[in-house]
Amino acid sequence: MSTGDTPLPSREQILAALVQKQGADAVEKLQKATIAVCGLGGLGSNIAISLARAGVGRLILIDFDTVDITNLHRQQYKMNQVGIPKAEALLQNLEEIAPYVHYEVHQVKVTAENAVSLLQEADVICEAFDKADAKAMLVDTVLEKLPQKYLVAASGMASYDSGNAILTRRITDKFYLCGDGKNDVDEVVGLVAPRVMLCAAHQALTAIRLVLGLD
Repeated sequence: MSTGDTPLPSREQILAALVQKQGADAVEKLQKATIAVCGLGGLGSNIAISLARAGVGRLILIDFDTVDITNLHRQQYKMNQVGIPKAEALLQNLEEIAPYVHYEVHQVKVTAENAVSLLQEADVICEAFDKADAKAMLVDTVLEKLPQKYLVAASGMASYDSGNAILTRRITDKFYLCGDGKNDVDEVVGLVAPRVMLCAAHQALTAIRLVLGLD
């Protein structure tokens, strides 16, 4: 693989660089992991890029929406991708950043009826929806129908409040919740990239820690 006249690093070179920075045991576990990201907006696009850079072997990416101009200030898309399905656009960007990850992309809306079939192969499921009803649906469905899976959800990343208010909480043995727990997207004005990315980073790091057995 190459860009212009400059060859891209090989898969072996990328893995060696990851081992140097993250440790061989961690890289081996991450390479064997499958993590699902449900929703590819402000949270999900940032989660996916963090996980891909960390060397997760397989990512399941799910979103039914398209890139809108109002997404560009906080989501990992480019101006020339406006109007393109988010699943397709994010895949394009991820394949430039981390081409050796195995990506499984679904351009569908996650529902209580299809969630099990979409998510049953994931080791960790990241909930990254905007709407409260969609968040509740996924949490209820995973806890009821996929109780053996780890679920990392988010609640509260809007507003201009301090980023220090964003925390990760362990709700049950398999369920973790990231955010400030109060500033929902639908209720608060002030949806800014740094705070959304902070919450997404909490989710990505929690997923990584779960894969590594560090909960």
